[in-house]
Amino acid sequence: MLSSSKNRLVNKVIDFAWSDKISFEEIFSELNFSETEVIKIMRINLKSKSFRNWRKRVSKRKSKHKKLNEVIDDQSLL
Repeated sequence: MLSSSKNRLVNKVIDFAWSDKISFEEIFSELNFSETEVIKIMRINLKSKSFRNWRKRVSKRKSKHKKLNEVIDDQSLL
């Protein structure tokens, strides 16, 4: 069983990961979890169908990847 503080941290990671407005870079700067670690946390703590739905959503969203946003913004200036 997870301790109360660990459980709160995991819940915060999950909340941040589900949010479309929070990028993986922001999750890392706020909670110090890399994208790979967030994916592992989500895989362990979500039901398999929920995890698959989340992965589909995340992989299609450029907002979850700040670096992709920067590339697109740079190209729009051309």
